[in-house]
Amino acid sequence: MALDVDRIRNDFPILSTKSHGKPLAYLDSASTSQKPRAVIDAVKEYYETYNSNIHRGMYEISMKSTDAYVESKELAAKFINADSYRNIIYCRNTTDAINIAALSYAEPRINKGDHILVTDMEHHSNIVPWLMLAKRKGAILDHVKLRDNSFIDMDDFDKKLESKPKIVAFTNASNVLGTINDAKLMTKMAHDSGAVVMLDAAQSAPHGKVDVKEIDCDFLALSSHKMLGPSGIGVLYGKEELLEETTPAIVGSDMIRSVTFESADWNELPWKFESGTPNIEGAIGFGAAIKYLNSVGLDNIREHEMGLLKYAFNRLEEVNGMQIFGPGKGDIAKKEGLISFRIKGAHPHDVSTIFDAEGIAIRAGHHCAMPLVVGVLGFPAVSRMSFYLYNKQEEIDRVIDALATVKRVLKIKDE
Repeated sequence: MALDVDRIRNDFPILSTKSHGKPLAYLDSASTSQKPRAVIDAVKEYYETYNSNIHRGMYEISMKSTDAYVESKELAAKFINADSYRNIIYCRNTTDAINIAALSYAEPRINKGDHILVTDMEHHSNIVPWLMLAKRKGAILDHVKLRDNSFIDMDDFDKKLESKPKIVAFTNASNVLGTINDAKLMTKMAHDSGAVVMLDAAQSAPHGKVDVKEIDCDFLALSSHKMLGPSGIGVLYGKEELLEETTPAIVGSDMIRSVTFESADWNELPWKFESGTPNIEGAIGFGAAIKYLNSVGLDNIREHEMGLLKYAFNRLEEVNGMQIFGPGKGDIAKKEGLISFRIKGAHPHDVSTIFDAEGIAIRAGHHCAMPLVVGVLGFPAVSRMSFYLYNKQEEIDRVIDALATVKRVLKIKDE
């Protein structure tokens, strides 16, 4: 079903604003998404009518707050097809979720000489926690190479699994290349080698179905702020048996069942991993965001983004000196709705600055993926435009005009 983009855009107050006197064209949703009125109103209602702590108060607004917090977890569980909200640990974001898994689950289980495996397309958040763990424990961090600078080299992946890594951590979709990995196949291969799998779903969960039962990953991380929800809240999903046998690395407050000066016992799942007062308003806003995404339909969002990708690729063919990274026009089915690129003779930061003057928000830099951008692609930075359910073809037309402005301002001549 085709999305009614004009109606959807009316749900997002920021999209009616201007930047530098021009209508805002927001093309940086891979970094963070905009928020619909339903999410803004849910957070506002919480603060105005039932702001209170959860679990502890035997009064009406505290119980309402607790119910809304738990409902959000139930929505999150259904969104990724988890068994129950007991599998859903709320934390700050994807980065926080991966660190919790590394510190709580992996730390006691990694020994000197053990292998941990990541890939060349990982975000720093799915490299550095494992790198630091490997350094602390004397373990070895391996990384899987790419094929055609776009896809996981599955032969290399298979070869690296021969070292019997304890942990295999990889992204469901690259934030630079847009590549959608075969998470189900990679998870099976990792399990067959005896590994536990951490899946980074930050870039995939907002744009299409992510089913933890179908994929069979052991842990999964995602962020609310990329899925129309508030910042400061994310999800660590874990299989219940793994969460039960894991000792929390961060402790205190409501995650404790009982405590003396000699010992402490942890609360039941999922609360045993949530120390201190959580981001209650964030959880409530996240729940509203999930409801909004469900009402639009992830399949519809995916279809809309693929249409934008096709249109963008066709328009970009008109631009001389354009270098696009990741899967190309013929592999759109294997790509999320983003395009990273460079213009010959233009630094990406200059491109982004000139775009900004035209009211267009895009990203420029290494995108927190230096091993990929600098190490594999061989550049200090690339430009990136990313699409979501509220973007229109007309905004891509504005990109083409802005690229012409870049060439004019920087005096780049077409060859």
